[in-house]
Amino acid sequence: MNSNQVVASEQELFGHPKGLLYLFFAELWERFSFYGMKALLVLYMTKHLLYTDKQSFGVMAAYMSLVYVTPMIGGIVADKYIGYRKSIVLGGVLMALGHFFLTIELPVFFYGSLALIIVGNGFFKPNISTMVGTLYKEGDKRRDSGFTIFYLGINLGGAIAPLMCAWLAELYGWHYGFLLAGIGMIVGLLVFRGGVNKQVFGDKGLVPDPISYEKKTFGFNKGQLIGLLALISVPVFALIVRFNEFEHYLVWIASIFLLVYIGYILKTVTSKERGRLLVAVYFTALYAAFAAVFEQAGSSITLFADRNVNLIGINAAQTNSINSTWIVLLAIPFAMLWTFLSKRKINPSSPVKFGLGMLFLGLGFVVFGMSAQELDAFARTPMFYLILGYFVLTVGELFLSPIGLSKITELSPVKYITFIMGVWFSANFYGHFFAGKIANLTTVKEGESSVFSEGFFGLITETITGLSASSMNGASETLQQLYSYVSVYASFGVISIGIGLVAIIISPMIKKLMAGVH
Repeated sequence: MNSNQVVASEQELFGHPKGLLYLFFAELWERFSFYGMKALLVLYMTKHLLYTDKQSFGVMAAYMSLVYVTPMIGGIVADKYIGYRKSIVLGGVLMALGHFFLTIELPVFFYGSLALIIVGNGFFKPNISTMVGTLYKEGDKRRDSGFTIFYLGINLGGAIAPLMCAWLAELYGWHYGFLLAGIGMIVGLLVFRGGVNKQVFGDKGLVPDPISYEKKTFGFNKGQLIGLLALISVPVFALIVRFNEFEHYLVWIASIFLLVYIGYILKTVTSKERGRLLVAVYFTALYAAFAAVFEQAGSSITLFADRNVNLIGINAAQTNSINSTWIVLLAIPFAMLWTFLSKRKINPSSPVKFGLGMLFLGLGFVVFGMSAQELDAFARTPMFYLILGYFVLTVGELFLSPIGLSKITELSPVKYITFIMGVWFSANFYGHFFAGKIANLTTVKEGESSVFSEGFFGLITETITGLSASSMNGASETLQQLYSYVSVYASFGVISIGIGLVAIIISPMIKKLMAGVH
């Protein structure tokens, strides 16, 4: 390491490493591209491609789940072969191509574009988060607030993108919205390269073994070979998204791979590392449960807003910015809160925060369910409940998601840190897979009753929403659709609250396994 890199790595801005600023803006623009496209996707399929709700939910669930399984592979590749920096650049280029190809209206480009984003995200997502972790030494009390600030960057992009991309899509056509998303990704890459050129990352994220990296295989060095293999994998992922009804086989394959590889790691680490790793797996499982409910946003909640909410000033695609807007408003206060509580030694432990995150998530969905108590003659509910529900579940997200990012970097054995970060993101793979199943429960099936309209859940639904299965006899299709949405939201809200309470109760036992990590 040269002297310039040492100085760069020690530079600070606003009490945090200067590299955080560049990663903040790089992630902001990458998430701008990702959430801009995501906000349009389900409406684009149902309104433009004329897919059924079930088809759209299937594609959305497969795409969003695969986006979060590839980081496991990308983490291993970065750890062993090409380093964080090259992984981030490769991933960004592939994602930009994916967004641009969405502007070409042919099925092969539609599914191919989604596959490019899936593969690109696998290289980009775990490695930029890990880069944030490398900026802080073990035990640095700024780590939680640093990750919360980084999380603010994610959600600034997530707040702005749906508003701008949906506005362009509505005014000029869907493809202009996708084009703007691609431009956002290019800007993110340029910001990251700017940080590298100014050496603000010090020696972090370089190729782990330069000599091995340059060794040729079939005439290619490691970086070129991995780039080629990434492109070859694109048609495979495109086919999985297209034939998403078979995705459950991939879930089994991924689960077996995870169990075997984590089992191998558990055998190779110390007993202290083993306990911490088990906690990382527990946090990942809780996050998967959180994501399965939370990720109704972008799928069923977008259609709920389009069909059953009296929207004022924004369209249904733009409602995807509400969650991110709340995070933008709350992230800095939360970062300050954790620092304030830490100084007074009353900061809740991470297991308690995870429990509170699940509890607030559930309360947010209960609010969505309660909206039905004030429906109008057209079976539409006040927008106030949509905004309030998003506020409550956003509080839950801030208790859980950025804290999880921070703790995974602390709980992971150093040798496997990026792979374990990939495991953390696999929670979104499972979460989106099951989110698609939950979203399908909201589709209207005339003459059929669901588990949420009878028995215990039927009672919960009626108590929270004021609607019952019997009152749906002879009701309009719009009212039946509303009942389908709110019965699912109320029921899964109560389930989430129950999981949160259990997590809080067992938190002392989990805390012991963390061996000093707060």
